Amino acid sequence: MKLIETLCWLVLALIHALPALAFVTPRLITRLYGAEPGSQVFLLMQHRAALFCAVFAACLWAAFDAGPRPLAALIAAISMLSFVGLWYAAGRPPALGSIARVDLIALPALVFVIIRLLINRGLLP
Repeated sequence: MKLIETLCWLVLALIHALPALAFVTPRLITRLYGAEPGSQVFLLMQHRAALFCAVFAACLWAAFDAGPRPLAALIAAISMLSFVGLWYAAGRPPALGSIARVDLIALPALVFVIIRLLINRGLLP
């Protein structure tokens, strides 16, 4: 069970790695999102990439240390569920569908780590 939990955390880290990489490789922002350097949208996307670095780091840390897992689960849940909810509320724009699908595909990993947290804290049998 511990191996599965670690793998789930690594999946959660992995799905946040590419958007996080855009922080240290800004040309990815133009390639992934079409934002041109110097634009306000580019700056916002670069800040978004910095926040993804935090999500990536939290999930990677949680893969190997139980201490940060509650906060990492919360951060990953906010990241994933907020995007899927916003995407759905916006009418499921096709251009963002692949991002939503990645979050949806990784959702079972998130659910698994949250259930494990609840079990480990005695909140679920």
